[in-house]
Amino acid sequence: MTKAMNKASISILAVAAVVSVLTIPQLSGAVTNEKGINALDQDSNPATTAASARLDKKQYRGIKVSVENGIATLTGTVDLYEYKADAEKRVRKASGVIAVRNLVDVAGPSFPDRELQAKLQEKLTYDRVGYGNAFNAISLTVESGVVTLGGHARTDVDKDSALALVSTQPGVKDVIEEIDVDPVSLMDDQTRIAVARAIYGYPPLNRYSIDPAKPIRISVQNGHVELYGIVNSRADKDMAFMRANAVPDVFSVKNYLQIAGQSDEIGK
Repeated sequence: MTKAMNKASISILAVAAVVSVLTIPQLSGAVTNEKGINALDQDSNPATTAASARLDKKQYRGIKVSVENGIATLTGTVDLYEYKADAEKRVRKASGVIAVRNLVDVAGPSFPDRELQAKLQEKLTYDRVGYGNAFNAISLTVESGVVTLGGHARTDVDKDSALALVSTQPGVKDVIEEIDVDPVSLMDDQTRIAVARAIYGYPPLNRYSIDPAKPIRISVQNGHVELYGIVNSRADKDMAFMRANAVPDVFSVKNYLQIAGQSDEIGK
């Protein structure tokens, strides 16, 4: 009788062990990670997992990402345009991602376009002072919080600096970048300096070199000179043109200088 009971107990334990082994995969499939995402579902799309891992900082907590056929789609909200742009750059580097569709909204504060443009223009005016600021002629417009940057930058560093300045400004909802970077040329660099000396070295125009916010801006592309900025009179505009045009090795001069208090004029 005792032997029979012992055999029955062993059989029951064996069956329990088999049942336990068979149920382990089902239990493990229900395990969730710390973010509440089903582990098996997450592992089924490693590209999404890799992309999500690159957005693990608090400024991206409002962003959701999904990857299908190598295309990552970003949705959600952020506080600054800078975070939207940076999120896209981060996800582009994720394994398995070949393109990014950025549908993130900037949900920070909003300001009237005129007010926002004035703030950005002031910052842009003093950007890179001491690093050849007068050789940048970057334009800026704002419409419904969307900032468009155009014109010319002397170098890629100047262009990136302008973009960073705009991207970190509260109220900016999106940025359209249309800045042309002047060609890298030793001859053009010499021409820039020569034109600056010709203009600022002329006593009636010297005052435009005193205030870094109001220079006559000089852009050079392969020997062709363009003048931008605001001057006080028609005489100053014409004299700047004549002085630049007299510099050796200058092929042409386009005069986009504006006269204070007057509407825009077409360059010569």
